[in-house]
Amino acid sequence: MDKQFRTEQDSVGELNVGADAYYGIQTLRAKENFEITGTKISAAFVRNVVLIKKAAAKVNKDHGLLAQDKAEAIIAACDEILHGKHRKDFIVDAVQGGAGTSANMNVNEVIANIAIERLGGKKGDYSVISPNDHVNMEQSTNDVIPTAGKLTVLSLAAELCGELGRLQTALTDKAKEFDGILKMGRTQLQDAVPMRLGQAFHAFATAIARSKKRIETSLSEMRTINLGATAIGTAINAREAYFSHITEELSALSGEKLERAADLFDGTQNVDCFAAVSGALKALAVNLSKMCNDLRLMSSGPRTGLGEIILPAKQNGSSIMPGKINPVIPEVVNQVAFLVIGHDVTVTMAAEAGQLELNAFEPVIFYQLFESMRALTGAVRTLTENCIVGIAANKERCAEWVNRSVGIVTALNPYIGYLKAAEIAKESLKTGESIKSIVLREGLIDEKKLDEILDPLVLTEPCKLHD
Repeated sequence: MDKQFRTEQDSVGELNVGADAYYGIQTLRAKENFEITGTKISAAFVRNVVLIKKAAAKVNKDHGLLAQDKAEAIIAACDEILHGKHRKDFIVDAVQGGAGTSANMNVNEVIANIAIERLGGKKGDYSVISPNDHVNMEQSTNDVIPTAGKLTVLSLAAELCGELGRLQTALTDKAKEFDGILKMGRTQLQDAVPMRLGQAFHAFATAIARSKKRIETSLSEMRTINLGATAIGTAINAREAYFSHITEELSALSGEKLERAADLFDGTQNVDCFAAVSGALKALAVNLSKMCNDLRLMSSGPRTGLGEIILPAKQNGSSIMPGKINPVIPEVVNQVAFLVIGHDVTVTMAAEAGQLELNAFEPVIFYQLFESMRALTGAVRTLTENCIVGIAANKERCAEWVNRSVGIVTALNPYIGYLKAAEIAKESLKTGESIKSIVLREGLIDEKKLDEILDPLVLTEPCKLHD
């Protein structure tokens, strides 16, 4: 059966649009112009654009700016989309020219055609409901798109921060579990001084808590929106009733406490707030990757590496080497970190590249920022569930490295001096004799005092020097 079409017209000309499609001519042009990534605008972003359309229709209806039947049809159409219908009709690429106009019009056209049918009309008869005049009433792409972007960041961040909280708890639990296990601390991959394995995991938890707080702090700017600014900040075409009530209405619908930007020109042309969120995500990626590097090092071996911890075995590690198990969960988190750090460069460049009264590069900012947030959420979840909670300590190996190291000699500096301690360390390395044995043999410190100095708790906690 041949596909049926309807003919639509815009200021550029005519196009045949699929008769069953809820999108229209402007969406179809965008699809043809922007076959870029193969990734469509995200469902979360579409949802938030639709929320804005619903809020606008409600305000316009309540204040007599839009006929009640048209407004109610638009609101009902928005609700259909918010309940998960019509996803296949949002077809424009995530990366597009035009500062997001294509994404805005894709939503406008789908809502309009659903509303037209609800009023008894046929798709494409925009004399019933116009995507521009009715669905987009009082709005501009330039205030809708950044506002939707901010709402999307807030929704994605809620899930990410929830996963970070779970990771912090899992790391804290491991810190308590491993608190009594002495291990060798290392700097520059060389033996340093003893510490407790629990202290290593507590440091991981602290870094994650700090990263979470940094992200939450950056989100405060996401609640300041430019809705009502319309094209550049002058609020042209936005009437007083709409301008005064749209932020309040959107707050109620979204569940976020939003406020209108004090300077709408700044709120329309500058997107450094997204660069700030991206920077916080990058800092999280750095901390996650460093932690995963440490987990891979501490678990290395298991026979010929450090072998201080045992990671959960999640899958075969080789297609040729029987019995090999690789640290696949930390490895995937490392890779997500690399991805996020690269995305941050893109967001930074796009934020800087805006000119005059508008930044036209929000589509790529959102594409990269949303992907960073989703990837980090998945990475943190699998790290917690498939790695951290199942880590076991190799107590014997930890003790072996401490006993074989000369790092404990550092604790003797206040009693015998750096030069003498260095001399003892060299002798121990050369002969294999223990530090304790050399000190006792030379009569430098009596055994009771030496045992006190080398007590694991004394070695691993801040304390005053002994007399």
